Amino acid sequence: MKSPVHLNALRAFEASARHQSFSAAAAELNVTPAAVGQLVRTLEEWLGMPLFHRATSGPVRLLPTETAGRALPDIRAGFDRLVLGLERLKEGSASGVLTVTVSPAFAAKWLLPRLDSFQVAWPDTDVRLDTSLKPVDFVAQGIDIGVRYGVGSWPGLMADKLMDEEVYPVCSPKLLREHRRLQKPNDLARETLIHDLSMDDHTGFPTWEAWLRKAGVTGVASTRGMKINNSAAVLQAAVEGQGVALARSVMAHDDLATGRLVRLFPEITFASPLAYYAVYRAECSSLPKLVAFRDWLLKEAA
Repeated sequence: MKSPVHLNALRAFEASARHQSFSAAAAELNVTPAAVGQLVRTLEEWLGMPLFHRATSGPVRLLPTETAGRALPDIRAGFDRLVLGLERLKEGSASGVLTVTVSPAFAAKWLLPRLDSFQVAWPDTDVRLDTSLKPVDFVAQGIDIGVRYGVGSWPGLMADKLMDEEVYPVCSPKLLREHRRLQKPNDLARETLIHDLSMDDHTGFPTWEAWLRKAGVTGVASTRGMKINNSAAVLQAAVEGQGVALARSVMAHDDLATGRLVRLFPEITFASPLAYYAVYRAECSSLPKLVAFRDWLLKEAA
């Protein structure tokens, strides 16, 4: 059997059987109806038997014969396996699309400002970002690699630590100049506290209450103030001078470096029990494009 010729004929046969029409099959395969008919006839001649009952009128012009009908499930399964095999071949290349899942805030405050250096180093890899606060199904949603914030354990995924984190109060330089009373932690009692609600469901996520307790501060209403469920928006509110935010060091790094924010009370340190991890499925750990992106993340995080 001449495989290339008969693979095309099998495609034509399968599509014709599914659509019950040479014309509809031709539209799907982007060829002419005459070409589809000729491919089917070639297959019939090679087999020495008809594959369809043909009608010259009526809504259904083609009906697979009983023998053809029995063969169709195996032929369709074969095409499905071929498609899967081609995907496996594509996975072995560093080119193509790399799907990365991260939180919207991590994308905005850390990943996107740095991503250009990866694209320069790996121009044949197209990064597709999937931004979500909720855990995603890597298999069902075609995710290659992600960055997650937590204690380092997620079912079904390998995790490489990227960065530890600490939390500390920040505000805009303008607010600090205008509120000269921000000299010691107790002065926070007169300020609007900005709360990050994005990880409220995560045990161990640092809060204002925990930071104030670590700082030995009393008399501050730790649950009052502005509440926002996005870490990037929390920092933006602080940049705009709307209050004092409890910042996550990884998220706030660039804003501090550019002077958009100022860290308050640097003598007080509070390490977060959570950290950032690169996560991926074990069976995909050796894929070139995934390895390239994981190594780049580790380098950038260092």
